Amino acid sequence: MAGNGSIHFEISERKILLRIIDVIVVLAALHLVGTTFDFDYFMINEQHWLWSIILSFYLLFFATVFELYNLHRASRIAPTLKAVIVSTSVTSLLYLLTPFFTPSLPENRLQIVYFYLAMTISLLLWRALYIKFFSSARFNKDLLLVASTDQVSGIAKTLIAADPNYNITGFIAMHGGATEQQVLGYQNWNLNNVNELIKNSNVNEIVVVSNEKEPLTTQVYNWLLTAQEKGLAVREYSQVYEEITDRIPVQFVGKEFYRYFPFARNNQNKLYLVYHRAFDIVFSILGLLGCLCVLPLILIGNLIGNRGSLLYSQTRVGKNRKEFSIHKFRTMVKDAEASGAQFAKANDVRITKFGKFLRRTRLDELPQFFNILKGEMSIIGPRPERPVFVKQLAQKIPFYETRHIIKPGLTGWAQVKTKYGVSDEDHLLKLQYDLYYIKRRSLFLDLRIIVKTISTVVFFKGQ
Repeated sequence: MAGNGSIHFEISERKILLRIIDVIVVLAALHLVGTTFDFDYFMINEQHWLWSIILSFYLLFFATVFELYNLHRASRIAPTLKAVIVSTSVTSLLYLLTPFFTPSLPENRLQIVYFYLAMTISLLLWRALYIKFFSSARFNKDLLLVASTDQVSGIAKTLIAADPNYNITGFIAMHGGATEQQVLGYQNWNLNNVNELIKNSNVNEIVVVSNEKEPLTTQVYNWLLTAQEKGLAVREYSQVYEEITDRIPVQFVGKEFYRYFPFARNNQNKLYLVYHRAFDIVFSILGLLGCLCVLPLILIGNLIGNRGSLLYSQTRVGKNRKEFSIHKFRTMVKDAEASGAQFAKANDVRITKFGKFLRRTRLDELPQFFNILKGEMSIIGPRPERPVFVKQLAQKIPFYETRHIIKPGLTGWAQVKTKYGVSDEDHLLKLQYDLYYIKRRSLFLDLRIIVKTISTVVFFKGQ
């Protein structure tokens, strides 16, 4: 009943596959070059096993920073070419500059060229094969939706945008009938012949969209049980949504709030909280020292480009709705809010030319390390908003106040996943990412956010 058994890798599986084969391909290429060309700079044997681990760590770290594991970019030639060259270049440079952990520089400098070319060419060839075969249609996942007709189009668009390897084969109306044959090109499958349609297709998963207004009928429910017994995966849409988008589907939560928010145990885990605070203190001290280093340049830029006060403070809402003053380097013209409080937006005319530079490099955020040292903020968490905006958004967006369960952060899951929000839809999207972090916060997720923040700064993605 489950079709012809087409192959499909989940998003997480494809990312793991890319990382594992990246390392294997590079190490194999270096070993081949070493045995073929009497290349002794990089040896793979029992005596020098640490070299392979160090190189693998450098490669995976910089490949992540330069977005080689962004599946949308990894499926296209031009972004992949650029990311591979930059990643292997920086990896090679750092590897050469850390001889305490890596081999001493060879007397024959030509071996450095062999080293670099072996990594770059092998990685490019493997990624070309990935684009040719693993991003092709034969690895699509064919889904059958069970949803109300007015939800089909939006849900299909969300799934395909999150993972282009999803293919919506058709849908079954929640009530089981077929009052509409198609919804924007998606075929409505009637329960009377759905088994035959599945048998002749590649459908390997059914996604059910919960709907309080139009619940599943007994007929549809019984058919889902039969489908699952015959080998088809049946999953609830909110679970699929969370896995592929890394955010919480607030619009589908409804009255089932506690079903979706079994908040991460780490929110009460004292060991994690101690680590988190120690992490905040160490990095806020380092951040303030870094701020002192670049302060002369910012002072000069401010005098020339901003011509006003260097710092400004604003009241923001923190943990448990407690208000505090946040500190930033000024990026806007004087009296930027003479007509009242308003969100910053793309191409905001109030932002000075030097202010744009500060925002794109995130240098305007450096004074907030003082807030972190005081304990008002954390390195990682939802961005703190102004009281007037919190009041407005809490009235429009369900569960918005949930952001205040933990400390606000200098960076966070929403910050590295989205841009500045202006509309209610933008803020809903940011809230979904914030709630995902609150629900799943962990050391591993913290590290992902730090790496993505570095990527954001490197590619000047700040607003």
